Amino acid sequence: MIKYLARRMLTWVLMIFLATNLTYLLASAFLNPRANYLARNPRPPEASINATLDLYNLNDQTPLFTRWKEWITGIVTSWDWGSSPTGGSVNAEVAGRIWVSAEFVLLATVLSTLIGVGVGVYAASRQYRPADRISQQVSVVTLNIPTPVMATVAVAAGIWFNKQLGKTVLFVSGSESIGVQGFFPTLLDAARHLALPTATIVICGYAGYHFLQRSLLLDNIKADYVRTARAKGLSTATAIRRHALPMSFIPVATSVAFSIPGIFTGAVIAETIFGWEGMGRYFVTTISQSDIHGVVAVAAFGALVTALGAVLSDVVVATLDPRVRVS
Repeated sequence: MIKYLARRMLTWVLMIFLATNLTYLLASAFLNPRANYLARNPRPPEASINATLDLYNLNDQTPLFTRWKEWITGIVTSWDWGSSPTGGSVNAEVAGRIWVSAEFVLLATVLSTLIGVGVGVYAASRQYRPADRISQQVSVVTLNIPTPVMATVAVAAGIWFNKQLGKTVLFVSGSESIGVQGFFPTLLDAARHLALPTATIVICGYAGYHFLQRSLLLDNIKADYVRTARAKGLSTATAIRRHALPMSFIPVATSVAFSIPGIFTGAVIAETIFGWEGMGRYFVTTISQSDIHGVVAVAAFGALVTALGAVLSDVVVATLDPRVRVS
């Protein structure tokens, strides 16, 4: 098991390295940091622009190999991912936004998975009964609600709720309040900021896991090994819990693991509506500003999270499927 995971991690390290460097080459070819200065009025002198871009290692007049060598050397020797065209530190931008996105996304992902899997198991065990049909109809509706619409509804509901109570209980924007100190006050403040964004992502995201888990569990309930377990004296519920559910959960676990990177960098609309400065908004900002180093840092972060998700998926699969452990 350990050797298997070590091989997988080594493979992913190599893939992250290749993907990051390829992103750097593509970003250098298609993005133009010089445009940030050419659009100014009055336009700075050409010599001043070149000097500034040289300072940040973004001058397109410098050979690409020279720029790449300086960039990769900074990462290897001092973990310095470079500067933006305006001189901001990419390290500082990414470090702060990772935790913002983690707060914004991880809790919602866990709740979406638990709710989706729970509803899927409940519905599959009551196939074609009213509970199954009602849960499917509700999930169809939530699955087709666009995230901007759901986020706007959540904001409106939060404002209405606060007005009814006569005080601010749920915050509709921002990730934290200024001046809050102490462990429990900080934890409570975080919960008040997280409530509406989390509800938005959960409502829009749980249905996919519901339908996937329901379909897979129904297939496994009819499998030979489940019928054999029932023939040996196990009740239907016990046979499903011990045999059908672990096998049907494997594809769901894999789907969740590989969806985390997309959620981290793709929650742009929700972050914008709720005023959270996470990785999604930063990715859009870096592209609009032709920030080569920022784009590459986001890509590297996405590759890293993908690798972690893949390793986590391998662990779950090996834990649930004895055939993997034996092989």
